[in-house]
Amino acid sequence: MPVKTRMTRHVRGGIIRLLFAICLAFDPIMGSAFELHVAVTGDDTNPGTEEAPLASLTAARDALRRVDFDRAPGESVTVWVHDGVYPVNESFVLGKEDSGTAEGMVHYRAKNHGKVRFSGGRAIPADAFTAVTEQETIDRLPEVARNSVHRVDLTALGIEDLGVYPDSFRDAQPLPELFFNGERMTLAQWPNEGWAEIDKIIESGPAPWRKHESDALGVFSYKEDRPSKWADAKEIWLEGYWCFDWAAETIRVQSVDPENRQITLTKQHVYGLGSGNPAARRYRAVNLLEELDAAGEYFIDREEKALYFWPPASLSEAEIVLTLLRDPLIDVQEASHVQFTGLVLEDCAGMAAKVTGGSHVTIAGCEIRNAGQLGLSIEGGSDHTVQSCDIHHTGTGGVHVTGGDRKTLTPSGHRIDNNHIYRVSERMRTAAYNIRVRGVGVKMTHNHIHDAPHQAIGLSGNDHLFEFNDVHHVGMASDDCGAFYMGRNPSDRGTVLRHNYWHEIGSDMAHGSCAIYFDDGDGGQTVEGNVFYRASGGKFGAVFNHGGYGNWVENNIFIECDQAMGSAPWNEKRWREFLDNPIYKKLFLEDVDITRPPFTERYPELVGFLKEGGLRLNHAAKNVGVRCKNFVEGNWTTGQSLVTEDDPGFVDFKNQDFTLREDSEVFQLIPGFEPIPFGEIGLYEDEYRSDS
Repeated sequence: MPVKTRMTRHVRGGIIRLLFAICLAFDPIMGSAFELHVAVTGDDTNPGTEEAPLASLTAARDALRRVDFDRAPGESVTVWVHDGVYPVNESFVLGKEDSGTAEGMVHYRAKNHGKVRFSGGRAIPADAFTAVTEQETIDRLPEVARNSVHRVDLTALGIEDLGVYPDSFRDAQPLPELFFNGERMTLAQWPNEGWAEIDKIIESGPAPWRKHESDALGVFSYKEDRPSKWADAKEIWLEGYWCFDWAAETIRVQSVDPENRQITLTKQHVYGLGSGNPAARRYRAVNLLEELDAAGEYFIDREEKALYFWPPASLSEAEIVLTLLRDPLIDVQEASHVQFTGLVLEDCAGMAAKVTGGSHVTIAGCEIRNAGQLGLSIEGGSDHTVQSCDIHHTGTGGVHVTGGDRKTLTPSGHRIDNNHIYRVSERMRTAAYNIRVRGVGVKMTHNHIHDAPHQAIGLSGNDHLFEFNDVHHVGMASDDCGAFYMGRNPSDRGTVLRHNYWHEIGSDMAHGSCAIYFDDGDGGQTVEGNVFYRASGGKFGAVFNHGGYGNWVENNIFIECDQAMGSAPWNEKRWREFLDNPIYKKLFLEDVDITRPPFTERYPELVGFLKEGGLRLNHAAKNVGVRCKNFVEGNWTTGQSLVTEDDPGFVDFKNQDFTLREDSEVFQLIPGFEPIPFGEIGLYEDEYRSDS
């Protein structure tokens, strides 16, 4: 979606005025009542003026801490950060004592937007790369690579701690990665593209979903000859979709048996090996020297403390970085009224930034990229804002937010607005999320969200708003999933999904994929005024419900979806098992209490919820289906709707402008159908964002 233009949002109100005379009296390093300067050419013993800047944010923070006086209302305290790359060896931490006030904010700001880079990696000079000369290593390398792979002695660079690969893991570990000219390189893997398919499951191990108990390790046979070459490899890890296509996991290999063409894993997969989803089970080997056979691949030998790399271009002019920092680049702990603007946070082994507690912390106009794990985490606090940032190429998720009080249904006030969040989950193939929200009252508006192998938005909690977002090309490598997902807790209610554009969503796998997935008993959500285009696959509808009821789907347009709305209802026996299960009863009787106010007042349908039986329905009305193979299936009530094979009056069907013209037949055939502001969906221009 193109960027939409609207009135520029100005930062209003004054922020902390540092009284000039008092500043000088208490600490001459302040120099100016209003600002400090930081530059790569600076020195932390300097006064912090533009002519004699400091060298680090830490020195600027400490200078502000040494000024011991009451801050009066007025202009903001601004720490101007000048162009350059700033290596970060430990987190920049702000605490409660570093807060501003409602009248005066403390502002860390790039002098030139996007030209200030904070890097959690170590630059590797070209002359650190040498030829591979050890014959044992040469013999392990594929023949095609032997004249192209270079070696780096990491110990000689002072790099000792390379972390440890666990025997099994689902999330991305905070381990070093290699970047070449800003691009993430590939851990030596096989196959180089896509996945290998398991030939046959010899031993599944435990499979609780099939009520199968076992102490055995997983064993499978392979089709291709390639794994036979790994029999003498020191260590092998396989990343795989071992049972379900929504649960990828990496597991170390115990042994490779070339004679029987079998692989035994060291750990049991939580769901066992086997086809929980219909597609073939798939896997690939990672960080294996024997598979370093293509430009752009690398291998880290933790025993030797050596890096092996086949560079995709000349080393001499390249920027080569090994990520090392596992802690956040920026870590805000219980601080309030602080803003970061225009910074680039990159090349870290862990997450890029973290905000814990406090209030009114704003991350605006920043670029977060090339993180080994999460882009940005907000945990607790209130009224934090992520505004007009670009967050991309992360190992796990984009933005994860928690806030509000679910027992009292007090909203957090957190906002995620006008952000471009894409190419996440590059090292955690499932359940990473572009946006993940827990708690109460988080607003997600005008974001552009795309390119995630699994689900893009994961929600739990109450009374969230997801509005004016453009979501596409999600769930392209997984099954039984939705671009938006919530479920398994009937106390999670009151979320509104309104005026969003969902398009080109899901894979061609047989089970099902959708735009919006209300799973495992989820109910009490509202879907209104959305546009869905090619947003369903398999057995699912573009809006799909598994088990739950009491969801409302109104005033939406579904275009060329295999199915517009679908559901897989639970019978009464399954509902009773669910409601009586101690694990789930804790969610809605101990974590919160859905039998008492404020839940029964905010959601009156919860009165008697644990006892009622009978008809359990979802509700749909005033929807439009255009060229959908099937419109509705399952436990939906359907009000007046329009289902057609013709253009119902879009401004430009061919070019996907799905704004309805004023003379559209929809307004005549569905009384009360409200125009959907399609042109307002997606990113917009503001003081931090001038283009898409």
